[in-house]
Amino acid sequence: MSAPNAFFSETILLLGGAVVAAPIFKKLGLGTVLGYLAAGIVIGPVFHGITDGEQILAVAELGVVFLLFIIGLELKPTRLWQMRRDIFGLGSAQVVLTGLALTALAWFSQVLDWRGSIVAGFGLALSSTAFAMQILEGDGDVNTRYGQRSFSMLLFQDLAIVPLLALITILDGGDKGSNAPLLDFAIAVGAVAAMIVMGRYLLTPLFQIIARTGAREAMIAAALFVVMGSASLMQLAGLSMAMGAFLSGVMLAESSYRHELEADIEPFRGVLLAIFFIAVGLSLELDVLADNALFVIVAVPIVMAVKAIVIYGICRISGSPHDDAIRIAFLLPQGGEFGFVLFTTAAAAGLMSTSTASLLVAIVTLSMALTPIGSALSKRLLNGDEQEELDEDFEGAGADVLMVGFSRFGQIAAQILLAGGRSVTVIDFSADRIRQASSFGFRIYFGDGARKDVLRSAGIDRAKIVLVCTQKKEITDKVVELVQADYPQTRLYVRSYDRIHSIELRNKGVDYELRETLESGLLFGRRTLEALGVSEVDAYEIGEDIRKRDEARLVLQVSEGLQAGRDMLFSHPVRPEPLVKPKRAADPFGGDPLAGTADATADA
Repeated sequence: MSAPNAFFSETILLLGGAVVAAPIFKKLGLGTVLGYLAAGIVIGPVFHGITDGEQILAVAELGVVFLLFIIGLELKPTRLWQMRRDIFGLGSAQVVLTGLALTALAWFSQVLDWRGSIVAGFGLALSSTAFAMQILEGDGDVNTRYGQRSFSMLLFQDLAIVPLLALITILDGGDKGSNAPLLDFAIAVGAVAAMIVMGRYLLTPLFQIIARTGAREAMIAAALFVVMGSASLMQLAGLSMAMGAFLSGVMLAESSYRHELEADIEPFRGVLLAIFFIAVGLSLELDVLADNALFVIVAVPIVMAVKAIVIYGICRISGSPHDDAIRIAFLLPQGGEFGFVLFTTAAAAGLMSTSTASLLVAIVTLSMALTPIGSALSKRLLNGDEQEELDEDFEGAGADVLMVGFSRFGQIAAQILLAGGRSVTVIDFSADRIRQASSFGFRIYFGDGARKDVLRSAGIDRAKIVLVCTQKKEITDKVVELVQADYPQTRLYVRSYDRIHSIELRNKGVDYELRETLESGLLFGRRTLEALGVSEVDAYEIGEDIRKRDEARLVLQVSEGLQAGRDMLFSHPVRPEPLVKPKRAADPFGGDPLAGTADATADA
């Protein structure tokens, strides 16, 4: 078969495997990553449909590059600076402690000498950025506290590849001399500095020039050029391609073209990342696993367990709650892509045999395959009693309307405001609700609306109206009291829990309150009347009469107590039957007497 035909058929196999495996594994609840791995194993090692898995893996690594670029677009330089302690503190602790622990295990196993054990230990200490970030992205957890800490560790691991490659040169006793590691480090620092300068002064003007031409395809080409060019520059400097793409993304995070770039890159990222996972499955050497089955069966869980224990420990020591530490520990126990590079380089340098390097690569690959399963099983170890928190980042917040709480009530109200052309800043304290709303394109900030500093950060000083749409009565009252005490000039529109709560809010002097069930109950009753044969006009007028009676009764209750206005309620059908439009407008202070109790109408 000619090369073009082989390339064509292999592409069909890869895309076909992704199309078949992803939906099946997603439906089974195992995740798409495991599906892609399974597809790769079936296509390659089992049926030998594709034999050059390593070549495909080299190309498909662009998926990881594009993934890091998109992550960079979401991380402004100020946010990255805020993460510096996790990156260099938590990240370095993870690499050093895990590396030393695994080095000791490799040495005691007597498979390698001390030099090979160091390479194996620190190579296995690195985790897979592609696997971890894909799981975080699939679960919508990238911006959670544990997601950010996981990403900080992965980012440091990308930086650690340079000194680890230099370590191989030192252990090998090569001819480069003692200055080679320092020279490599200087080149890496220079490349990063060059990337920052180019990103700050060249990238945005480049996209401005292309945007003026109106050539859509040129913008896509420019986006691909920037990502692949920055990745290649970092690779030439000895750093990872993913690091270069990430830095270029960070430099463009504040650009007005950020969203367009993300939309341009996303399709390429999705397809190439899927092919990357399939290629990992293609590269799995089943014969190596078969020949060393007992060793692999013992080694893989031990390596993953050691990494998980160390990661859990340093996360707890550094302040992560139990649930977050568990999530991180089960997300990052696998080997990483850079392990492939280290082990291959070490074998070429004579620090380990080729067969040992292949065995380590097989351990890394198998640990990758087990990661989605371990991540899913970790949920059984969570306490579940901790309030999940996201990082409070109010970049870009501030509008005429500040909404506290994005409940179902608030979501409907926000639709009206957005349709009316009004900008709305929304803050909510539920990580799940923020993830769900973000998937629909809403811009919501994580924060506790009952805290003054959060309200100030969210732009309450610039807000003309504050909408309090929280679900719990006590939280609503706390927010109302805080706003009235510190921002008395701000108008307050509040969702009330029930009638008693409405009376309390009116007594507090809020500008407007509305019971969460009033409008829906009125509409529900009108539609039921229409279904019973009453005309739409008559049903509407009856509903409006009830609305007026309810308001008049509420006014009386505010001044005279809950028992006031009982005679305004209907307790029997209006005569004559069938129910028809009243002959004259209903007297809001008249009507049939009600033989009920106050308790029965407290929630009306």
